[in-house]
Amino acid sequence: MSLKLTNEGLKKTEAWKEKQVKLPEYDREKMAERTLKEPVWIHFGAGNIFRGFIAGLQQRLLNAGEADKGIIAAETFDDEIIDRIYKPFDSLTLMISLKPDGGTDREVIASLADGWKASPRFGEDWSRLEKAFAWPGLQMASFTITEKGYALRDMHGDLMPVVLQDLEEGPAHARHAMSIVTALMLKRFENGAAPMALVSMDNCSHNGEKLRGSVLEIAEGWTKKGFAPEAFLAWISDETKVSFPWSMIDKITPRPADSITRQLTEEGFEDMAPVQTAKHTYIAPFVNAEIPQYLVVEDRFPNGRPALEKAGVYMTDRDTVNKTERMKVTTCLNPLHTALAVNGCLLGYTLIADEMKDPDLKRLVERIGYAEGLPVVTDPGILSPKDFLREVLEQRLPNPFMPDTPQRIACDTSQKVPIRFGETIKSRLAAGTAGELEGIPLAIAAWLRYLLAVDDKGEAMQVSPDPMAENLQQALAGIRFGEPDSMGENLRPILANAVIFGTDLTKTPLTDKIERNFRIMLEAGGVRKALQSCPEP
Repeated sequence: MSLKLTNEGLKKTEAWKEKQVKLPEYDREKMAERTLKEPVWIHFGAGNIFRGFIAGLQQRLLNAGEADKGIIAAETFDDEIIDRIYKPFDSLTLMISLKPDGGTDREVIASLADGWKASPRFGEDWSRLEKAFAWPGLQMASFTITEKGYALRDMHGDLMPVVLQDLEEGPAHARHAMSIVTALMLKRFENGAAPMALVSMDNCSHNGEKLRGSVLEIAEGWTKKGFAPEAFLAWISDETKVSFPWSMIDKITPRPADSITRQLTEEGFEDMAPVQTAKHTYIAPFVNAEIPQYLVVEDRFPNGRPALEKAGVYMTDRDTVNKTERMKVTTCLNPLHTALAVNGCLLGYTLIADEMKDPDLKRLVERIGYAEGLPVVTDPGILSPKDFLREVLEQRLPNPFMPDTPQRIACDTSQKVPIRFGETIKSRLAAGTAGELEGIPLAIAAWLRYLLAVDDKGEAMQVSPDPMAENLQQALAGIRFGEPDSMGENLRPILANAVIFGTDLTKTPLTDKIERNFRIMLEAGGVRKALQSCPEP
Protein backbone atom coordinates (compact mmCIF):
# COMPACT_ATOMS: atom_id res chain seq x y z
CA MET A 1 0.00 0.00 0.00
CA SER A 2 1.33 3.43 -0.94
CA LEU A 3 1.52 6.18 1.66
CA LYS A 4 1.07 9.84 0.84
CA LEU A 5 2.27 12.57 3.21
CA THR A 6 -0.94 14.63 3.28
CA ASN A 7 -3.80 15.17 5.70
CA GLU A 8 -5.87 12.69 3.70
CA GLY A 9 -3.00 10.21 3.51
CA LEU A 10 -2.55 10.20 7.28
CA LYS A 11 -6.03 8.75 7.66
CA LYS A 12 -4.52 5.35 6.72
CA THR A 13 -3.25 5.09 10.28
CA GLU A 14 -2.61 1.34 10.31
CA ALA A 15 -0.52 1.52 7.14
CA TRP A 16 1.69 4.21 8.69
CA LYS A 17 2.06 2.21 11.88
CA GLU A 18 3.07 -0.85 9.86
CA LYS A 19 5.97 1.21 8.52
CA GLN A 20 6.85 2.10 12.14
CA VAL A 21 6.03 5.78 11.68
CA LYS A 22 4.87 7.65 14.77
CA LEU A 23 1.81 9.80 14.02
CA PRO A 24 0.64 12.96 15.80
CA GLU A 25 -1.48 12.30 18.90
CA TYR A 26 -3.76 15.32 18.57
CA ASP A 27 -6.47 16.62 16.27
CA ARG A 28 -4.43 18.43 13.67
CA GLU A 29 -7.40 20.04 11.97
CA LYS A 30 -8.53 21.70 15.21
CA MET A 31 -4.95 22.65 16.06
CA ALA A 32 -4.52 24.39 12.69
CA GLU A 33 -7.87 26.17 13.02
CA ARG A 34 -6.96 27.53 16.46
CA THR A 35 -3.45 28.50 15.35
CA LEU A 36 -4.52 30.44 12.29
CA LYS A 37 -7.26 32.22 14.21
CA GLU A 38 -5.17 33.17 17.27
CA PRO A 39 -1.47 32.53 16.52
CA VAL A 40 1.10 32.29 19.31
CA TRP A 41 4.27 31.37 17.39
CA ILE A 42 5.57 32.32 13.95
CA HIS A 43 8.89 31.01 12.68
CA PHE A 44 11.01 32.61 9.94
CA GLY A 45 13.13 30.17 7.95
CA ALA A 46 11.16 27.16 6.71
CA GLY A 47 14.13 24.82 6.15
CA ASN A 48 15.39 21.58 7.61
CA ILE A 49 16.63 22.63 11.06
CA PHE A 50 13.22 24.15 11.72
CA ARG A 51 11.19 21.25 10.34
CA GLY A 52 13.40 18.57 11.88
CA PHE A 53 14.03 20.09 15.30
CA ILE A 54 12.07 23.17 16.35
CA ALA A 55 8.73 22.03 14.92
CA GLY A 56 9.30 18.72 16.71
CA LEU A 57 9.47 20.53 20.04
CA GLN A 58 5.97 21.92 19.59
CA GLN A 59 4.81 18.51 18.45
CA ARG A 60 5.92 17.08 21.83
CA LEU A 61 3.91 19.74 23.63
CA LEU A 62 0.85 19.10 21.47
CA ASN A 63 1.12 15.35 21.99
CA ALA A 64 1.36 15.83 25.75
CA GLY A 65 -1.55 18.27 25.91
CA GLU A 66 0.79 21.06 27.01
CA ALA A 67 -0.19 23.16 23.97
CA ASP A 68 -3.22 23.39 21.72
CA LYS A 69 -1.72 25.55 18.96
CA GLY A 70 1.10 24.97 16.52
CA ILE A 71 3.53 27.12 14.56
CA ILE A 72 3.15 29.13 11.36
CA ALA A 73 6.21 28.96 9.10
CA ALA A 74 7.27 32.05 7.16
CA GLU A 75 9.92 31.98 4.45
CA THR A 76 11.84 35.15 3.61
CA PHE A 77 14.50 33.79 1.25
CA ASP A 78 13.22 31.00 -1.00
CA ASP A 79 9.49 31.07 -1.72
CA GLU A 80 9.75 27.86 -3.77
CA ILE A 81 10.02 25.95 -0.49
CA ILE A 82 6.44 26.92 0.30
CA ASP A 83 5.16 26.04 -3.17
CA ARG A 84 6.99 22.74 -3.59
CA ILE A 85 7.46 21.32 -0.09
CA TYR A 86 4.79 22.87 2.13
CA LYS A 87 1.68 23.18 -0.05
CA PRO A 88 1.73 19.72 -1.74
CA PHE A 89 2.25 17.99 1.61
CA ASP A 90 -0.12 20.07 3.75
CA SER A 91 2.86 21.45 5.72
CA LEU A 92 3.66 17.96 7.05
CA THR A 93 7.21 16.64 7.45
CA LEU A 94 8.41 13.06 7.65
CA MET A 95 11.20 13.14 10.22
CA ILE A 96 13.88 10.44 9.84
CA SER A 97 16.22 10.23 12.85
CA LEU A 98 19.45 8.44 11.96
CA LYS A 99 20.89 6.05 14.54
CA PRO A 100 24.63 5.22 14.61
CA ASP A 101 23.75 1.53 14.05
CA GLY A 102 21.99 2.31 10.76
CA GLY A 103 18.47 2.14 12.12
CA THR A 104 15.97 4.98 11.96
CA ASP A 105 13.17 6.45 14.02
CA ARG A 106 10.31 7.85 11.95
CA GLU A 107 7.72 10.43 12.87
CA VAL A 108 5.28 12.67 11.02
CA ILE A 109 5.73 16.22 12.31
CA ALA A 110 2.33 17.89 12.03
CA SER A 111 2.74 20.92 14.30
CA LEU A 112 2.96 23.38 11.41
CA ALA A 113 -0.41 24.95 10.83
CA ASP A 114 0.63 26.50 7.52
CA GLY A 115 3.57 27.91 5.54
CA TRP A 116 3.56 31.45 4.13
CA LYS A 117 5.79 33.49 1.84
CA ALA A 118 7.10 36.39 3.90
CA SER A 119 7.23 39.26 1.43
CA PRO A 120 4.95 42.14 0.38
CA ARG A 121 5.29 40.71 -3.15
CA PHE A 122 2.93 37.92 -2.14
CA GLY A 123 -0.17 39.89 -1.24
CA GLU A 124 -2.36 37.17 0.29
CA ASP A 125 0.40 35.67 2.43
CA TRP A 126 1.62 39.12 3.44
CA SER A 127 -1.86 40.10 4.57
CA ARG A 128 -2.01 36.95 6.67
CA LEU A 129 1.33 37.77 8.26
CA GLU A 130 0.28 41.34 9.00
CA LYS A 131 -2.91 40.05 10.62
CA ALA A 132 -0.94 37.52 12.67
CA PHE A 133 1.49 40.18 13.92
CA ALA A 134 -1.41 42.45 14.78
CA TRP A 135 -2.90 39.73 17.01
CA PRO A 136 -2.08 40.69 20.64
CA GLY A 137 -1.78 37.05 21.72
CA LEU A 138 1.22 36.39 19.45
CA GLN A 139 4.00 35.49 21.87
CA MET A 140 7.07 34.98 19.72
CA ALA A 141 8.67 34.97 16.31
CA SER A 142 11.69 32.72 16.02
CA PHE A 143 14.34 32.55 13.30
CA THR A 144 16.58 30.05 11.51
CA ILE A 145 17.62 32.14 8.52
CA THR A 146 21.41 31.54 8.85
CA GLU A 147 23.89 34.15 9.99
CA LYS A 148 23.76 35.84 6.58
CA GLY A 149 20.10 36.63 7.12
CA TYR A 150 20.92 39.23 9.78
CA ALA A 151 23.70 40.98 7.88
CA LEU A 152 22.90 44.47 6.61
CA ARG A 153 26.46 45.37 5.59
CA ASP A 154 29.15 43.97 3.33
CA MET A 155 32.75 43.14 4.27
CA HIS A 156 33.68 46.82 3.93
CA GLY A 157 31.03 47.90 6.41
CA ASP A 158 28.79 49.47 3.77
CA LEU A 159 25.03 48.90 3.71
CA MET A 160 24.04 46.38 1.06
CA PRO A 161 22.13 47.77 -1.95
CA VAL A 162 18.95 45.89 -1.00
CA VAL A 163 19.05 47.45 2.47
CA LEU A 164 19.57 50.94 1.06
CA GLN A 165 16.59 50.35 -1.22
CA ASP A 166 14.47 49.20 1.72
CA LEU A 167 15.41 52.27 3.74
CA GLU A 168 14.48 54.55 0.85
CA GLU A 169 11.21 52.87 -0.13
CA GLY A 170 9.89 51.95 3.32
CA PRO A 171 7.98 49.06 4.94
CA ALA A 172 5.52 48.56 2.10
CA HIS A 173 8.35 47.41 -0.17
CA ALA A 174 10.51 45.49 2.32
CA ARG A 175 12.83 42.92 0.71
CA HIS A 176 15.62 42.05 3.16
CA ALA A 177 14.62 39.61 5.95
CA MET A 178 15.35 42.21 8.63
CA SER A 179 13.26 44.81 6.82
CA ILE A 180 10.39 42.33 6.51
CA VAL A 181 10.44 41.58 10.24
CA THR A 182 10.65 45.26 11.14
CA ALA A 183 7.72 46.05 8.83
CA LEU A 184 5.62 43.39 10.56
CA MET A 185 6.61 44.73 13.98
CA LEU A 186 5.50 48.19 12.83
CA LYS A 187 2.11 46.65 11.99
CA ARG A 188 2.00 45.20 15.51
CA PHE A 189 2.86 48.58 17.02
CA GLU A 190 0.08 50.25 15.01
CA ASN A 191 -2.44 47.70 16.30
CA GLY A 192 -2.00 48.10 20.03
CA ALA A 193 1.74 47.55 20.52
CA ALA A 194 1.33 44.29 22.46
CA PRO A 195 4.66 42.89 23.70
CA MET A 196 6.38 39.85 22.17
CA ALA A 197 9.75 38.13 21.79
CA LEU A 198 11.92 37.92 18.67
CA VAL A 199 14.07 34.83 19.14
CA SER A 200 17.00 33.96 16.92
CA MET A 201 17.66 30.22 16.96
CA ASP A 202 20.46 30.42 14.42
CA ASN A 203 23.82 28.81 14.92
CA CYS A 204 25.84 31.97 15.47
CA SER A 205 27.41 33.83 18.35
CA HIS A 206 25.21 36.30 20.27
CA ASN A 207 22.39 35.64 17.83
CA GLY A 208 19.83 37.70 19.75
CA GLU A 209 22.18 40.66 19.74
CA LYS A 210 22.66 40.36 15.97
CA LEU A 211 18.91 40.21 15.38
CA ARG A 212 18.23 43.17 17.65
CA GLY A 213 20.98 45.31 16.12
CA SER A 214 19.70 44.77 12.58
CA VAL A 215 16.03 45.29 13.42
CA LEU A 216 16.80 48.50 15.31
CA GLU A 217 18.96 49.82 12.47
CA ILE A 218 16.07 49.38 10.02
CA ALA A 219 13.60 50.87 12.51
CA GLU A 220 15.84 53.87 13.09
CA GLY A 221 16.29 54.38 9.35
CA TRP A 222 12.55 54.33 8.73
CA THR A 223 11.94 56.68 11.65
CA LYS A 224 14.40 59.19 10.18
CA LYS A 225 12.70 58.89 6.79
CA GLY A 226 9.25 59.42 8.29
CA PHE A 227 7.95 55.91 7.56
CA ALA A 228 7.55 55.20 11.28
CA PRO A 229 6.95 57.41 14.33
CA GLU A 230 9.52 58.00 17.05
CA ALA A 231 7.25 56.09 19.42
CA PHE A 232 7.75 52.93 17.32
CA LEU A 233 11.52 53.14 17.68
CA ALA A 234 11.15 53.70 21.42
CA TRP A 235 8.81 50.69 21.73
CA ILE A 236 10.91 48.24 19.73
CA SER A 237 14.04 49.40 21.58
CA ASP A 238 12.47 48.66 24.97
CA GLU A 239 13.27 45.05 25.85
CA THR A 240 10.48 44.94 28.43
CA LYS A 241 8.14 45.32 25.43
CA VAL A 242 10.09 43.61 22.62
CA SER A 243 12.73 41.15 23.81
CA PHE A 244 15.50 39.53 21.80
CA PRO A 245 16.48 36.42 23.77
CA TRP A 246 19.78 34.73 22.99
CA SER A 247 19.92 31.02 22.25
CA MET A 248 22.24 28.13 21.44
CA ILE A 249 21.06 25.45 19.01
CA ASP A 250 22.76 22.21 18.08
CA LYS A 251 21.54 19.49 15.75
CA ILE A 252 23.16 18.35 12.51
CA THR A 253 20.55 18.34 9.73
CA PRO A 254 22.30 17.55 6.44
CA ARG A 255 20.74 17.69 3.01
CA PRO A 256 18.31 14.87 2.17
CA ALA A 257 20.20 11.64 1.50
CA ASP A 258 19.67 9.68 -1.72
CA SER A 259 19.79 6.47 0.32
CA ILE A 260 16.85 7.62 2.47
CA THR A 261 14.91 8.68 -0.63
CA ARG A 262 15.42 5.21 -2.16
CA GLN A 263 14.50 3.44 1.06
CA LEU A 264 11.28 5.40 1.52
CA THR A 265 10.29 5.03 -2.13
CA GLU A 266 10.89 1.27 -2.06
CA GLU A 267 8.67 1.02 1.04
CA GLY A 268 5.78 2.74 -0.71
CA PHE A 269 6.06 6.34 0.49
CA GLU A 270 4.94 8.57 -2.40
CA ASP A 271 6.71 11.63 -3.82
CA MET A 272 9.70 11.57 -1.46
CA ALA A 273 12.25 12.81 -4.01
CA PRO A 274 14.11 16.02 -3.03
CA VAL A 275 13.73 19.17 -5.07
CA GLN A 276 16.34 21.78 -5.89
CA THR A 277 15.01 25.30 -6.13
CA ALA A 278 16.23 28.09 -8.37
CA LYS A 279 18.06 29.47 -5.32
CA HIS A 280 19.84 26.13 -4.90
CA THR A 281 17.96 25.01 -1.80
CA TYR A 282 18.03 21.21 -1.70
CA ILE A 283 15.02 20.06 0.29
CA ALA A 284 12.65 17.09 0.49
CA PRO A 285 9.30 16.19 2.06
CA PHE A 286 11.41 14.37 4.68
CA VAL A 287 14.21 15.57 6.93
CA ASN A 288 17.07 13.24 7.86
CA ALA A 289 19.10 14.21 10.91
CA GLU A 290 21.07 12.91 13.85
CA ILE A 291 19.29 12.14 17.12
CA PRO A 292 21.32 14.33 19.56
CA GLN A 293 19.91 17.84 19.82
CA TYR A 294 20.32 20.79 22.17
CA LEU A 295 18.49 24.09 22.48
CA VAL A 296 19.30 26.57 25.24
CA VAL A 297 17.17 29.73 25.35
CA GLU A 298 17.30 32.89 27.44
CA ASP A 299 14.00 33.00 29.29
CA ARG A 300 12.79 36.53 28.45
CA PHE A 301 9.32 36.46 26.92
CA PRO A 302 7.26 39.56 27.79
CA ASN A 303 4.02 38.11 26.37
CA GLY A 304 4.37 34.54 27.65
CA ARG A 305 5.68 31.52 25.78
CA PRO A 306 5.10 27.80 25.08
CA ALA A 307 6.24 25.40 27.84
CA LEU A 308 9.44 24.63 25.95
CA GLU A 309 11.22 23.27 29.01
CA LYS A 310 8.72 20.38 28.92
CA ALA A 311 9.97 19.54 25.42
CA GLY A 312 13.62 19.30 26.49
CA VAL A 313 14.70 22.91 25.98
CA TYR A 314 17.02 24.47 28.56
CA MET A 315 15.29 27.71 29.58
CA THR A 316 17.84 29.80 31.46
CA ASP A 317 19.60 33.17 31.74
CA ARG A 318 21.67 35.02 29.16
CA ASP A 319 24.99 34.24 30.83
CA THR A 320 24.33 30.50 30.69
CA VAL A 321 23.21 30.71 27.06
CA ASN A 322 26.37 32.64 26.21
CA LYS A 323 28.58 30.10 27.97
CA THR A 324 26.85 27.16 26.27
CA GLU A 325 27.11 28.83 22.89
CA ARG A 326 30.80 29.62 23.42
CA MET A 327 31.43 26.03 24.45
CA LYS A 328 29.87 24.66 21.27
CA VAL A 329 30.68 27.27 18.65
CA THR A 330 34.21 28.21 19.72
CA THR A 331 35.63 24.93 21.02
CA CYS A 332 33.61 21.71 21.12
CA LEU A 333 31.88 21.34 17.73
CA ASN A 334 31.91 24.10 15.14
CA PRO A 335 35.72 24.54 14.88
CA LEU A 336 36.04 20.79 14.32
CA HIS A 337 33.39 20.90 11.59
CA THR A 338 35.16 23.71 9.74
CA ALA A 339 38.58 22.03 10.01
CA LEU A 340 37.12 18.80 8.61
CA ALA A 341 35.22 20.64 5.88
CA VAL A 342 38.04 22.54 4.18
CA ASN A 343 40.58 19.74 4.53
CA GLY A 344 38.01 17.16 3.43
CA CYS A 345 37.25 19.11 0.25
CA LEU A 346 40.96 19.37 -0.53
CA LEU A 347 41.43 15.62 -0.01
CA GLY A 348 38.38 14.61 -2.05
CA TYR A 349 36.10 13.46 0.75
CA THR A 350 32.34 13.69 0.30
CA LEU A 351 31.22 12.46 3.73
CA ILE A 352 32.16 13.85 7.15
CA ALA A 353 31.92 10.37 8.69
CA ASP A 354 34.52 9.06 6.24
CA GLU A 355 36.87 11.83 7.27
CA MET A 356 36.73 10.58 10.84
CA LYS A 357 38.21 7.28 9.59
CA ASP A 358 41.25 9.20 8.32
CA PRO A 359 43.88 9.11 11.11
CA ASP A 360 45.40 12.44 10.07
CA LEU A 361 42.07 14.29 10.07
CA LYS A 362 40.94 12.57 13.26
CA ARG A 363 44.17 13.65 14.97
CA LEU A 364 43.68 17.23 13.75
CA VAL A 365 40.19 17.64 15.21
CA GLU A 366 41.14 15.85 18.42
CA ARG A 367 44.05 18.26 18.72
CA ILE A 368 41.82 21.31 18.11
CA GLY A 369 39.17 20.02 20.52
CA TYR A 370 41.04 18.46 23.41
CA ALA A 371 44.41 20.24 23.41
CA GLU A 372 43.57 23.69 22.06
CA GLY A 373 39.92 24.31 22.86
CA LEU A 374 39.19 22.61 26.19
CA PRO A 375 41.91 24.47 28.15
CA VAL A 376 40.11 27.76 27.43
CA VAL A 377 36.53 26.43 27.19
CA THR A 378 33.74 28.23 29.00
CA ASP A 379 31.90 25.74 31.21
CA PRO A 380 28.15 26.54 31.07
CA GLY A 381 27.30 24.43 34.09
CA ILE A 382 24.26 22.78 32.49
CA LEU A 383 26.36 20.64 30.11
CA SER A 384 29.83 19.13 30.59
CA PRO A 385 32.20 20.46 27.89
CA LYS A 386 34.38 17.34 27.99
CA ASP A 387 31.38 15.00 27.72
CA PHE A 388 29.90 17.13 24.93
CA LEU A 389 33.20 17.07 23.02
CA ARG A 390 33.56 13.32 23.52
CA GLU A 391 30.04 12.76 22.14
CA VAL A 392 30.90 14.90 19.10
CA LEU A 393 34.17 13.09 18.36
CA GLU A 394 33.13 9.55 19.21
CA GLN A 395 29.46 9.39 18.24
CA ARG A 396 28.19 12.31 16.19
CA LEU A 397 30.87 13.06 13.60
CA PRO A 398 31.76 9.38 12.96
CA ASN A 399 28.09 8.33 12.47
CA PRO A 400 28.34 6.52 9.08
CA PHE A 401 24.63 6.96 8.46
CA MET A 402 24.74 10.75 8.67
CA PRO A 403 24.92 11.95 5.04
CA ASP A 404 26.69 15.20 5.91
CA THR A 405 29.26 16.53 3.47
CA PRO A 406 32.34 18.72 3.87
CA GLN A 407 31.08 20.70 0.88
CA ARG A 408 27.95 21.75 2.83
CA ILE A 409 29.90 22.63 5.96
CA ALA A 410 32.41 24.65 3.90
CA CYS A 411 29.70 27.12 2.84
CA ASP A 412 30.16 30.67 4.19
CA THR A 413 33.39 29.80 6.03
CA SER A 414 34.48 33.45 6.02
CA GLN A 415 31.47 34.23 8.21
CA LYS A 416 32.37 31.47 10.67
CA VAL A 417 36.14 31.80 11.11
CA PRO A 418 36.14 34.78 13.53
CA ILE A 419 34.02 32.82 15.99
CA ARG A 420 35.03 29.21 15.37
CA PHE A 421 38.75 29.92 15.56
CA GLY A 422 39.04 33.59 16.48
CA GLU A 423 37.58 33.27 19.97
CA THR A 424 40.02 30.54 21.04
CA ILE A 425 42.86 32.55 19.53
CA LYS A 426 41.84 35.61 21.55
CA SER A 427 41.54 33.55 24.74
CA ARG A 428 44.97 32.05 24.12
CA LEU A 429 46.48 35.46 23.42
CA ALA A 430 45.05 36.77 26.69
CA ALA A 431 46.52 33.78 28.53
CA GLY A 432 49.88 34.10 26.78
CA THR A 433 49.57 30.58 25.31
CA ALA A 434 48.76 31.30 21.65
CA GLY A 435 52.15 29.90 20.67
CA GLU A 436 50.95 26.44 21.71
CA LEU A 437 48.34 26.36 18.93
CA GLU A 438 49.13 24.02 16.04
CA GLY A 439 45.83 22.59 14.81
CA ILE A 440 44.03 25.93 14.46
CA PRO A 441 46.73 27.63 12.35
CA LEU A 442 46.85 24.50 10.19
CA ALA A 443 43.08 24.67 9.69
CA ILE A 444 43.28 28.38 8.78
CA ALA A 445 46.03 27.64 6.28
CA ALA A 446 43.89 24.87 4.78
CA TRP A 447 40.94 27.25 4.39
CA LEU A 448 43.06 29.82 2.53
CA ARG A 449 44.55 27.03 0.44
CA TYR A 450 41.01 25.74 -0.28
CA LEU A 451 40.11 29.16 -1.73
CA LEU A 452 42.57 28.54 -4.58
CA ALA A 453 39.97 26.02 -5.88
CA VAL A 454 42.62 23.35 -6.50
CA ASP A 455 42.63 20.06 -4.60
CA ASP A 456 45.62 18.25 -3.09
CA LYS A 457 46.29 16.48 -6.39
CA GLY A 458 46.47 19.77 -8.24
CA GLU A 459 43.10 19.31 -9.94
CA ALA A 460 40.44 22.03 -10.16
CA MET A 461 37.63 21.76 -7.62
CA GLN A 462 34.50 23.72 -6.86
CA VAL A 463 34.50 26.08 -3.88
CA SER A 464 31.29 26.22 -1.83
CA PRO A 465 29.30 29.49 -1.81
CA ASP A 466 30.72 32.22 0.43
CA PRO A 467 29.88 35.95 0.39
CA MET A 468 33.58 36.85 0.65
CA ALA A 469 34.93 34.20 -1.73
CA GLU A 470 35.37 36.52 -4.71
CA ASN A 471 37.24 39.20 -2.78
CA LEU A 472 39.46 36.69 -1.00
CA GLN A 473 40.26 34.87 -4.22
CA GLN A 474 41.26 38.15 -5.83
CA ALA A 475 43.61 38.79 -2.89
CA LEU A 476 45.14 35.34 -3.44
CA ALA A 477 45.31 35.68 -7.23
CA GLY A 478 49.10 36.00 -7.32
CA ILE A 479 49.61 32.61 -5.65
CA ARG A 480 49.98 29.62 -7.97
CA PHE A 481 49.69 25.95 -7.11
CA GLY A 482 52.97 24.14 -7.66
CA GLU A 483 54.97 27.34 -7.10
CA PRO A 484 55.52 27.80 -3.35
CA ASP A 485 57.65 30.89 -3.93
CA SER A 486 54.63 32.63 -5.46
CA MET A 487 53.15 32.90 -1.95
CA GLY A 488 55.43 35.82 -1.06
CA GLU A 489 53.65 38.24 1.26
CA ASN A 490 50.23 37.64 -0.32
CA LEU A 491 48.67 36.17 2.80
CA ARG A 492 49.62 39.06 5.07
CA PRO A 493 46.79 41.50 4.15
CA ILE A 494 44.22 38.75 4.69
CA LEU A 495 45.74 37.61 7.98
CA ALA A 496 45.76 41.21 9.19
CA ASN A 497 41.99 41.53 8.64
CA ALA A 498 40.40 41.50 12.10
CA VAL A 499 36.91 41.30 10.52
CA ILE A 500 37.78 37.86 9.17
CA PHE A 501 39.72 36.44 12.10
CA GLY A 502 38.53 38.45 15.07
CA THR A 503 42.04 39.84 15.53
CA ASP A 504 45.04 40.91 13.47
CA LEU A 505 46.88 37.60 13.13
CA THR A 506 50.04 39.29 11.86
CA LYS A 507 50.54 40.55 15.41
CA THR A 508 50.40 37.03 16.85
CA PRO A 509 52.71 33.98 16.84
CA LEU A 510 50.33 32.24 14.42
CA THR A 511 51.21 33.96 11.16
CA ASP A 512 54.48 32.08 10.71
CA LYS A 513 52.71 28.76 11.33
CA ILE A 514 49.91 29.58 8.90
CA GLU A 515 52.35 30.65 6.20
CA ARG A 516 54.55 27.60 6.74
CA ASN A 517 51.61 25.22 6.39
CA PHE A 518 50.17 27.12 3.42
CA ARG A 519 53.53 26.98 1.64
CA ILE A 520 53.70 23.20 2.15
CA MET A 521 50.16 22.88 0.80
CA LEU A 522 51.05 24.59 -2.48
CA GLU A 523 52.60 21.39 -3.81
CA ALA A 524 50.83 18.15 -4.75
CA GLY A 525 50.29 16.08 -1.64
CA GLY A 526 51.09 19.08 0.52
CA VAL A 527 47.81 19.10 2.39
CA ARG A 528 48.39 15.52 3.49
CA LYS A 529 51.99 16.34 4.40
CA ALA A 530 50.92 19.31 6.54
CA LEU A 531 48.26 17.23 8.30
CA GLN A 532 50.81 14.54 9.13
CA SER A 533 52.94 17.16 10.87
CA CYS A 534 50.13 18.06 13.28
CA PRO A 535 51.04 16.98 16.83
CA GLU A 536 48.97 14.52 18.85
CA PRO A 537 46.36 16.02 21.24
